[in-house]
Amino acid sequence: MLLKRVTDSIRLDALLSYAAEGLNEEATVRRLALMTAVALATSVIAAPAGNAAVSTDSSTLRKAVTVQGIMRHQQAFQGFAEDSVATFGHPTRVDGSIGFTESADYVVRQMRSYGYSVSVQNFTFDRFVESAPPVFAQVAPNPTTYIEGTDFLTMEYSGSGDVTASVQATNDIVIPPGATASTSNSGCEASDFAGFTPGNIALIQRGTCTFRQKVDNATAAGAAGTIIFNEGQPGRTDAVDGTLSPPQAAIPALGTTFDLGANLYSLLQAGQTVSVHIAVTAGVVTTPSVNVIADSTGRADRTVVVGAHLDSVTEGPGINDNGSGSAAILETAKQMTKLGITPVNRVRFAWWGGEEFGLLGSEYYVSHLGSTELKNIALNLNFDMVASPNFVRFVYDGDGSATGTKGPNGSGNIEKVFTDYFTTQGLPTAATAFDGRSDYGPFIDRGIPAGGLFTGAEGIKTAAEAAVYGGTAGAPYDACYHQLCDDITNLNRTALDQMSDGIADATLQFAMTSSSVSGTSKASATATASTDYAGTLLRK
Repeated sequence: MLLKRVTDSIRLDALLSYAAEGLNEEATVRRLALMTAVALATSVIAAPAGNAAVSTDSSTLRKAVTVQGIMRHQQAFQGFAEDSVATFGHPTRVDGSIGFTESADYVVRQMRSYGYSVSVQNFTFDRFVESAPPVFAQVAPNPTTYIEGTDFLTMEYSGSGDVTASVQATNDIVIPPGATASTSNSGCEASDFAGFTPGNIALIQRGTCTFRQKVDNATAAGAAGTIIFNEGQPGRTDAVDGTLSPPQAAIPALGTTFDLGANLYSLLQAGQTVSVHIAVTAGVVTTPSVNVIADSTGRADRTVVVGAHLDSVTEGPGINDNGSGSAAILETAKQMTKLGITPVNRVRFAWWGGEEFGLLGSEYYVSHLGSTELKNIALNLNFDMVASPNFVRFVYDGDGSATGTKGPNGSGNIEKVFTDYFTTQGLPTAATAFDGRSDYGPFIDRGIPAGGLFTGAEGIKTAAEAAVYGGTAGAPYDACYHQLCDDITNLNRTALDQMSDGIADATLQFAMTSSSVSGTSKASATATASTDYAGTLLRK
C-alpha cells in the first residue's frame, strides 16, 4: 500500500506537469517509468508510514463520506424549504426565501464547526416575481383555456401586460422540425417580422438565437406580446421554461409546448384568424443574496475551488437540484477535517447564491476577485445535481474530445482524474459538454480550468445509456427537475454514493498535488459561445 500511494501520487503530479510541458504520450510513459523506479528505491524517505493525509489514496476519505452523512444535510435542506410554505404556498429554497437564508446559515454554522475559515459574501440582484397567476387562452376560432405548467410557462423577466389580440406568425418557422436542434431561425432577425401588424401577438419558434433577441425583435416590430413555442425535436417538446435575463422585457412573453404552437401555426396557415388572451402580472424586486465561502489551510497560490449552488427554483425545494451537490461537498469538507487531512493546496468550498437566476453568485464572486486572487485559483470543481433518479454518470468533457466544446487549458486533466477514478471502480462514465448551465461558467470565461460531475436533468435517457447505467430509456434523467416533487424522495442513493465518492477523490487529489493543472490559456471560442442556458433556465 505504501508503494502504491507513492506511485499514485507521482502519476497525478506527472500527468499534470507533463501536460503543461506538451509531452506526448510516449515521452510521458518513459519519464513516468524513470520516476517510478526512483520512487521505489527511495520510498521510505518519500512517504513516511502513517501519513495518509499526504497520499492520493482517497479510500479512507471515500469511506468516511457516506450517503447517511449526506442525507442528514439533505433532511435539513428539506426542512428549510418547508419553512417557506407560509410565504410561497409550497416548499422552496429559491433565493430570496427563508428556505434559502436558512440553508446558507446552516452551511456557515457547519463549516465553522468543522474548523474552516468562513466568510459570507453579500450581493443583490433583481429577482423576477409574478404577483398573480398568468393567463393564456385561445379566444378564436377554438376557445381554449391553456394550463400553466402543462401548456405554457411565463418566461423569467417577461414584461407585464394584459392583451387580447390576433396572433401573427414570424418567418422561418419549421414544421415538422429538423432532425437536430436549432434548425429554426424564427424571430432572430428583424426581417422575420416583415409585414408585421403592430398590436398583434407574435408567434415565434424556439431555435438558434436567444429568447431575449426574439422578444426584443418582436417589441421593435410593435408586437403586444410574444408566444415562443418549443422547437419539436426529442427533448424540445414541453413548455419552454426560459429566461429573457434582466432587465425586464417590455411586453409579455410566454413559452409553450411544441404542440400548442404548431396548432396555432396550422390554423394560421389554413387562413384562420386566431386571437388569444395573454395576461402577465410581474416585476423585479431587488433581493439580497449571499455566497458562502469556506477555506482550508494550504497554499493560497494553488487554490482549489469546490463549488455547488445552494438555491432552488421557485417551484420546489430543490433537493436534487442542487441540494445533492451542496450536501455532498459539505460532507466531504466535514470528513476531511475529521480525518485530520491537512491540504497542501488551499481548498475553498463555495456555496453559490442566485444560480437559478443566471449564475449570479458565482459570477459576482469571480468578477470581484483581484488579479492576484484570480491567478491564485488553480481550478474549479463544480457539482450540480449528483443524485438524479434516472441517472447517468456524466463527467464534464474538459478536453472537448467527445462534445467538441473544451474548457480552458488544464480542464482535460481534471476530466481524466475523474474518469481514471471511475475506471478503477469499474464504473463507466459519459461525457457532458460545457454548455454554460452551471457555475463553472464564470470560471471558464476567465481561463480557469474546470471540471465536475453531473447525473442529468430534464434530458431524455437513451436506450444505449439505459443499457449501461440501468434505469428507464425514453424517460428524463430527473422527472422532477424544477418541480415541486424535487424533494427528499427524489434522490437515487446509488448515484449519490458513487458520485460523492468521485467528489471526495478528486477534491483530495487536487488538494494534495504539488503540480499545476496548467490552466493558463483562455477558454476555447466554443466554450461559451453556444450556450443555451443562463443557470439552469433556458436562454434560447
